[in-house]
Amino acid sequence: MLAPFLLAFFLFFLVPALHTFYMSLTESSLTRTSAFVGVGNYFTLLRDPAFWASLGHTFYFALLTVVPLAAIGLLMALVVHHARRGGGLLLTTFFLPFVLPVSVMTLIVGWMLHPSAGLINHIIGGERPWLADVHWAMPAVAIGTIWWTAGFNMLLFMAALSNIPQELYEAAALDGASRLQAFRHITWPALRPTFGMAMVLQLIASCKIFGQTYILTAGGPFNTTRVTLHYMYETAFVQSDAGYGAAIGMAFVAVVTCVSLLQAALMKRLGARA
Repeated sequence: MLAPFLLAFFLFFLVPALHTFYMSLTESSLTRTSAFVGVGNYFTLLRDPAFWASLGHTFYFALLTVVPLAAIGLLMALVVHHARRGGGLLLTTFFLPFVLPVSVMTLIVGWMLHPSAGLINHIIGGERPWLADVHWAMPAVAIGTIWWTAGFNMLLFMAALSNIPQELYEAAALDGASRLQAFRHITWPALRPTFGMAMVLQLIASCKIFGQTYILTAGGPFNTTRVTLHYMYETAFVQSDAGYGAAIGMAFVAVVTCVSLLQAALMKRLGARA
C-alpha cells in the first residue's frame, strides 16, 4: 500500500534533494557539473549581503502575513459558522480567491493598485504608485496575498469548529454565559491547536513566496521585494550559477526549518500556559 507513495517520494523528492545538495558542493552551471568545492559556496553565502538582504525581505513578508492570515481566516470561519442564512454564499465568496492561479491573482491585484486606473487610488484619491514605492511595495504584495489565501485557513478553522459539541454551548447558555464568554472559554480553547498549526503552515507558505513578487514587482523597486527564492532563481537560471543557487536553496531550507520548529515549540509552550 505504501509502495506507490514511497516510489514517488524517492523519485521526485529524495533524489532531486540529494542531487541539489551535491550541486551545492560544486561549481556547476545549468548544463555541466564542474569542480568540487566542498563547502566553499556556503562560506561565500555567509559573506553575501544580497543573500542576507533577500532573507530579510522574505521574513518581512512573513511578518506582514502570518498572523493576519491566521486571524482573518478565523474571523471568516466564525462568520460563516454562525451565519443564520447565506452561509454557503459567504463560504464561496471567502474561498473563491484561493482557487485562482497566481497569474490571475497578480493581474487583479496589479489592476487594483494601478497608479492611475486602479480601484484603490480611485477610492482614496491620488495616484500613488504602490508597487513602485520602496516603503509600500512589500505591504501591497502582502495585502494581495492575504486576500488571495485567507480562505485556506478559513477551511481549517471551520473543520475545527464543526468538531466542538453543541452541548457545551447549550450548557453555557443555561448558565447565563454571553457570546464573548462562550468564545473565550469554549471556542478558543478548542481552536488553539488549529490556530498554532495554521501559524506554522502559514509561516512555511509565506517563506516560499516567489510568484507574487516576481510578477508584480520583479523584485523591485531597488531589490526591496527580492525574496530568497527570487534571488536563488536569478542566480541559478539567469546567471547560470547552479552550484551557488543550489547552496542558496539548501541554506534557505535549513533556515526555514529551524524557524518553523522554533515557532511550533513556542506555540506549543504558549498553549500549555494558557
